[in-house]
Amino acid sequence: MHVLKELLGRLHPLIVHLPIGFIIIGLILQVYDRKLKEHNKVISLIYLWAGYFAILACITGYLQYLGEGYSFDSVKLHLWSGIVTALFCFLMWAKLKDALKTTLISKTPLVVLSMLFFALISFTGHQGGNITHGEDYLVEPLPNSIKSALGYEVFEEKEIVLTDENWETAVLYTDVVQPILNNHCVSCHNPKKAKGELLLNTKEGILKSGENAPVIMANHPDKSDLFTRMELPKEDDKHMPPDGKTQPSKEAIKLIGVWIENGLSFDQTIGELGLEKSLFQSFFPKTTKTDYPGTAITAAVQDSIKKVKNIGLHLDPISESTNYLKVSALNFPGFTDTNFQTLKSIAPQIAILDLGGTQVTDAIIKDLATLPNLTILKIDNTDITGEHIDLLKSLEHLRSINLSNTNFKKENLDKLKGFTSLESVYLFNPSLEKTGTELLNEGRTIIEYGNYNLPPLKTDSIIY
Repeated sequence: MHVLKELLGRLHPLIVHLPIGFIIIGLILQVYDRKLKEHNKVISLIYLWAGYFAILACITGYLQYLGEGYSFDSVKLHLWSGIVTALFCFLMWAKLKDALKTTLISKTPLVVLSMLFFALISFTGHQGGNITHGEDYLVEPLPNSIKSALGYEVFEEKEIVLTDENWETAVLYTDVVQPILNNHCVSCHNPKKAKGELLLNTKEGILKSGENAPVIMANHPDKSDLFTRMELPKEDDKHMPPDGKTQPSKEAIKLIGVWIENGLSFDQTIGELGLEKSLFQSFFPKTTKTDYPGTAITAAVQDSIKKVKNIGLHLDPISESTNYLKVSALNFPGFTDTNFQTLKSIAPQIAILDLGGTQVTDAIIKDLATLPNLTILKIDNTDITGEHIDLLKSLEHLRSINLSNTNFKKENLDKLKGFTSLESVYLFNPSLEKTGTELLNEGRTIIEYGNYNLPPLKTDSIIY
């Protein structure tokens, strides 16, 4: 019997839409038929069925109230307005059937009753929305300035600000946990709107408030309602925050569990608790690297661009948001050191330069060092030996050099030391007799030698 009662209660959100639909259709037909009044019989039948389904909605709603553990104060307006709506359906049916000839209702204009009916169904529906989504579900999407003007209390979102420099000195509760609770929980659990009698805006509220207090058990996240409800699937009725509210990320929920597991400290730093950096990295500032410097630059002169294209080089803007250029000699394998003179007129705009497979030599390194914003340099498949490669140390934005399949000499490897921004050097060169990778410049620069030798597999000899 208990299972049947709970099942019928859960049908309420489905059934409650049936009388709403009938009532709205009836009101629309009344507007359409207001002059001829040819459809009173049909409209009265619609209201009769609306009444039947409204009674069923009241019954299932009451069962849901009993089964889901709502407090009566939270549902009473919706419940009583639902009962009145059901009665009003039968009243409208009787009015249209002209069965109330000697009553006050018979003297009340139908349009007045219809307006009252619409107001009643709107009020009842709104109260249902309050129960399901919270009293501020209609104003929640509005900007905070408008919500404040309407008299609603505003809980500003708190940003979690962690960086490589400060993450260990950040207080776990103040700088991480409190912003998570403030952004996702406090709007429903505060002094003015304490759902479940739970307050999550203060230390005392977290530790002591709630219908089933305490909601947190130190060192036991699996026994703490605050955490276990957050972990439930969104479809689960007990999941918190409820569907329709902004949901915390998986990383944020995990940190709530970490905080509980480490004794519910309200004043210890992340470093003092000995927590791993990886737990917090999703909250570090997201930096997007580009293939050009972050500083703005003026566009290259069109005449200079034409000259570069006329000698056979390919030239493109890197993106629509910048004036930096990518220059490639892909279709000009005959490019030599002397051809570089043509590039001097657009030197400040060159961020990516691809001279791979051309006729350049070590002599061009001196010219390359005059490109102040060079970020990516490709001089692979050339006769470069690396003799003057250290001249490129002056390029503060240079991040990548491709020297694969060149004549790069082993004795010039030390000249790659001292680069400030260099991240990658590609030296796939069998003559160096090196394999794998090597770190330079205190680990900032990775040299990729390649030349990996994979062990043979038995399957390599299978003939299909």
